[in-house]
Amino acid sequence: MPRQPRAIADSGIYHVMMRGCGKQIIFEDDLDRETFLRLAAAKLGSNDVLVLAWCLMDNHVHFLLEDLGQSLSKAVQALGTAYARYYNGRTGHVGHLFQDRFKSRAVESDDYLLLVIAYIHNNPAEGGICKPDEYPWSSYWEYVFGHRMTSEGCLCSTSRVLSLVGGEKGFRSLLYARDLTSFRPFESKRMPDAEMLSVARDVIGSADPASLKELNASARCKHLRALRDAGLSVRQIERITGIGTWSIRKATDFST
Repeated sequence: MPRQPRAIADSGIYHVMMRGCGKQIIFEDDLDRETFLRLAAAKLGSNDVLVLAWCLMDNHVHFLLEDLGQSLSKAVQALGTAYARYYNGRTGHVGHLFQDRFKSRAVESDDYLLLVIAYIHNNPAEGGICKPDEYPWSSYWEYVFGHRMTSEGCLCSTSRVLSLVGGEKGFRSLLYARDLTSFRPFESKRMPDAEMLSVARDVIGSADPASLKELNASARCKHLRALRDAGLSVRQIERITGIGTWSIRKATDFST
């Protein structure tokens, strides 16, 4: 079955996940993590891709990226190739380190952006490791203290998000205010109907999903894309918004 083309974000912002092949470990120790971050700064920065958030887990990585130069795929692939070369050379690992294609979701609204920010920084808590403020391998400290926990440097640009939430206190509140129980942006199976309305309200903010049909075409399309990116099917979106199947498919460029 041919791959679907990546959804293109009008905003230029994407939630990106890189996962180890077969969910294998991709970081053996802190040297690996520091090397990955150094390579991320070089490869993403040289391709005009701005890091808005990040989190390193043992077998996968989350980024929130702004593609300023329309070179997202080139930049992320260059990072993956460079890190795999380093890792394989250091450990003697043979073969692919990362799954062959990184995953990405377009981020088209401020509400969805903040939901992704909360999700990325809560990954350690979701994994049963620790609270976001105790985890050294995410951009949490960059947002709250202006530097990484393990370094005086920064990888990401925090101004956009901090302006949306009202500064560091708002950022801390955001991470604990969002219900992320049913938010699975890269889950492949269809979302249960019992969860769809809760997820929809998180994605589009305070707006009633049924009110989307009253918005102008541009705003309506952005919300519809965000709902599809969050895992809702076309039929589920049709039921909660009252917008027809054809209009949803045209707006989101999905076939099912």
